[in-house]
This record gives sequence, structure tokens and C-alpha cells, in this order.
Amino acid sequence: MSQIIPFQGTLYDTAVVGDIKHVVAPPYDIIDAAGQKALHDRHPQNIIRLELGLDQAGDSPAHNRYTRAAVTLQDWLKSGTLKRDKQPAIYYHTIEYLPPYSAPGAPTKVLRGFLVVSKLEALDSGHIYPHENTRAAAKTDRLNLLEACCANFSPIWSLYSDPQGLIIGLLEAEVKGKPARFDFQDDVGCRQRLWAVTDPAVLKQIVDTMQSKPLFIADGHHRYETALNYQKLRRQQASSPAGLQPYDGVLMLLAPLEDPGLTVLPTHRVTTTPLPSYEQVNTMLGTTFEFQEFPFTTSTQGSVRTQFLTTLRTNGRNAPVFGIALKGCDRYLILTLKPAHRPPAQASPRTKLDVSLLQQLIVAKLCPTQQEQEAIRYTKDHHEALDWVAQGTGTGALLLNAAKVSEVQAVATASERMPHKSTYFSPKPLTGLVMNVMENE
Repeated sequence: MSQIIPFQGTLYDTAVVGDIKHVVAPPYDIIDAAGQKALHDRHPQNIIRLELGLDQAGDSPAHNRYTRAAVTLQDWLKSGTLKRDKQPAIYYHTIEYLPPYSAPGAPTKVLRGFLVVSKLEALDSGHIYPHENTRAAAKTDRLNLLEACCANFSPIWSLYSDPQGLIIGLLEAEVKGKPARFDFQDDVGCRQRLWAVTDPAVLKQIVDTMQSKPLFIADGHHRYETALNYQKLRRQQASSPAGLQPYDGVLMLLAPLEDPGLTVLPTHRVTTTPLPSYEQVNTMLGTTFEFQEFPFTTSTQGSVRTQFLTTLRTNGRNAPVFGIALKGCDRYLILTLKPAHRPPAQASPRTKLDVSLLQQLIVAKLCPTQQEQEAIRYTKDHHEALDWVAQGTGTGALLLNAAKVSEVQAVATASERMPHKSTYFSPKPLTGLVMNVMENE
């Protein structure tokens, strides 16, 4: 069901650029304007110049950040800054990290996966499953870059099922005792390691094993749909070429969904438009939810917040539970969905998700207009959400628990889509570690 293709990756030559740490970057969609500029200033060959270039005065359709990225890519290939590997490979990749919000002294986790080119499949093919909706503006931006550069600088992150860990076992056996191609600590403290596996027998075994496995997109829905759009454009331009073409595949990081190193975080909502008062919220939502209050004073706010967050996570194991903080209100609220209003067992997987219930039963009532909902901000950090409200940046924080990987899989398999900004898979793969520069373009 999944056709993966070992490929000749394009990688930085550290003899030219120095420490790899200084030229890679986080995924483009989590980089703000300050981070974008900082990465540009950090190193003259940082991948940000290709992935997320700066706009300049006088930009036009013929000269802009996309055309500059294309010129820069060719310059780096010619100068040896970037070099294409001579042998097709599957790139085994591990990320050792401390899970977010871990207690002091908590053990690290290790995400294990591999970078490869995956053959593009239609999203209704039954071979690859999305789980989130996408927005047009982001796809236009990514298509402009792909058309200009004919390259994937960052991988789409997808999951496959392998309960016995056979594929990761093959890769680990192959790299055992061999030094990693890259081994460094990134800006957020993750240990990043990468090996190129080139043994043809091992590659064939992995390719053959993956053929029976569907893929579930964890992160990178916009880029996957962009790759499909690019493929369609190229096919329209071509005269029915025989065989797989470079534009028929896309760079992916594949990891087993059973991997204990996988972390899924919730994406909390912070409203920025006026909300009803606490009394009005109680009236609006009180028939659907049980309310539990956590009043605080200036001196007790920290300890009460800890109790509030612990209750949110603990109670959320057995029922749909949400946390609310309102601007100017000296109490946190835990809302537990009453049994009579919980979705029936036969309801669709999407309907039963906490994030869907939050949207339907809380967001739609507190922010009834499209304009109000489009003004909502998102964060994976519950403390940041609560701080925005305490500082007046937001008018209300709406907190929820993370979806389980099995829930994401169920939604995708049912050909449904989760609401926008439903999940935050962690740790995020870096941009620029391995690139797929398409030849014959």
C-alpha cells in the first residue's frame, strides 16, 4: 500500500559550513518573524534562506523570496555547501529529548524513524491518510517555493503500524557500532542523530515490508497537498513520461505509531475578542457541563494553577474535560461533559474527539461568528495560554487534553478530518538535515 523509494539525499557538507547545528532550522510553520530573522543572521548558509526567505522592498513576480531561494540552492550545490550522496539510502534518524512539562529528573525519550522518499498517493486512495483540514494560503506559499526550487527541504512526518518494530530493528542492527553522519544537540536540547543506510539487501527488505502498510500523516498536511498539486501541474506540462518521475515522490520521515518516543500534545485555544462574563458562561454552558471552580488570589495563583492543570489531565482520562480561564476572573474552571451529552459509542471517530466537542459545545457558543473564531490564537503550551489571559493579551484560554495516536488513526481511517490545529506531534523533525533535490527538473 505504501511505496517508499531509497534516494540520494542532499546534505550539508560540514567541512564547508562548520557545525551542522548552525545551518538547520525548525519547521517553517513554527518560526515567527523574530525567529526567521535570527536564523538569517545566524549563518550565511542557514536553510532558512531556502525554506523561509525574507521579503524585500521591490519584490515582484519575477524577483522574490522564492526566486532567491532557487538561485541560492543552485549556488550552494555548485560551491559544495550542499552535496548529493552517491548511493541511494534510507536515512535512519533518532531524536532524544525530554518531553515537554516533564518533572525535574524525568527520563528522556527517543523518537526513532527514517527519512525516505514516499510515492505520492491520492488522499482517497486508501494508501495514505490525512487527519487535519488545511488552509489555502499556506498551500499557495509552499507551492510557490516548490515550483521555484524543485526540492523538499523539510520532511512530511507520517506514521505506520509496526507493533513488532521490525523495520526499526533492521535499521538499528545496520547502524550498530557505526558513527552517526550527524550527532549534535539542537537549540532546544534534543540530541539529533542521522545515519545513511545503503546496503541494497536491507533497503529491499524495508521497501518490501512497507508495501503492506498505510501511512498516516502526523505533520505536514499542507506540504503533502502541495506536493500533489505540484505533481498535477508537472503532469500537465509533460507528455505522459514513462515510469516514476522525481515529482511523483515527496520527502518523508516515517515512524511507527507504536513508538514510545512519540509525544502528542494538545493545541489550546486563546480567544482575543470579547467574551461573556463568568455568570453568562455558566448560564450558557451549565446545562451541558459540570463546573468545578479553582479560585485564587495573587499569592495562591501559582499553586492553584498547578492543581487546576493536574485535575484537567487526571479527570480527562475518563471523560471529556476542558479548562477555562477568563480575563479578569479570579478563578480557573474545569468543565466536565455531562454523561447525557457525551457522544454515543457508535458516533464517528471525529465526533468523539475532545477537540471536536470543544469546538461544537464551547467555541461555537462563546465565539459564534467566523470573525471571532478566526481571531483565535493557538499554543501547545498551557502556561503560555493562561499567561496570555492573565496579561490581557487574550480574553479567554480554552484548554484541552491531547488526542491519543489511536484516535488520530481512527479518524484518518474513517476518511474524516480533525478540526484545524487539533494535534501537535513532538519532537518536530528539523528542516535541512536531509533534502530531496529533484533531478531532471
